[in-house]
Amino acid sequence: MNSYVNMGVGALLGTVFVLMSVSIASEGIFHSEVPEKEGFAIIAEEGGSEAGAGATAEVEVDIKPLLATADASAGETVFKKCASCHTVDKGGANKVGPNLWGLVERPIASHEGFAYSAGMKTFAESNKTWTYDHLSFFIEAPKKHVPGTAMGFAGVKKPDERANLIAWLREHADTPVALPSATAAAAPAAEGEAAKPAAEAEAAKPATEAEAAKPATEGEATKPATETAPAP
Repeated sequence: MNSYVNMGVGALLGTVFVLMSVSIASEGIFHSEVPEKEGFAIIAEEGGSEAGAGATAEVEVDIKPLLATADASAGETVFKKCASCHTVDKGGANKVGPNLWGLVERPIASHEGFAYSAGMKTFAESNKTWTYDHLSFFIEAPKKHVPGTAMGFAGVKKPDERANLIAWLREHADTPVALPSATAAAAPAAEGEAAKPAAEAEAAKPATEAEAAKPATEGEATKPATETAPAP
């Protein structure tokens, strides 16, 4: 019986010895230094964030040229996004937001019986009426255009949809405000282009005058040298 016990103990000790030997050998072969700081260093290219910011920069769209060709009937469909908070018929009740009859060119924060937010009242102090531009920017991003507004609407991001909606709202008034014509809407851009050559011509004018005056100055400088000396 003792021989069996001795054999078992010997086998166990042999197994432990082999495992320890393998462990020590493995550590020697696959040993790696402990890093000073845990984790992995990630190297990013410089200027990446600026490039990303430039790619996502928003560009404000002038709504007036789009209003000249807007589809007011399509704007009624867009208004369904607003119908849960606003009425648009004459004498309609205020809901979460004020009634929108006669909205275009209406004084901001002025609809009777509606409690406007402090942000909207502050905005109204420096921006008197709901112009086409103000409406477009506000409908696109309410909280961005009027900080502090209580309006939680995410906005209508597509310029053509905003133009259609504003054109439809414009019709809901006793006397609809005139839409900007395509010619009038394009006029500011055309004036800017026309002014550019004129400015360049004005900038070049002093140099041209200086060149024209140069020969005359040189002629005056050489005049005494060419005069005939008086007779003795």
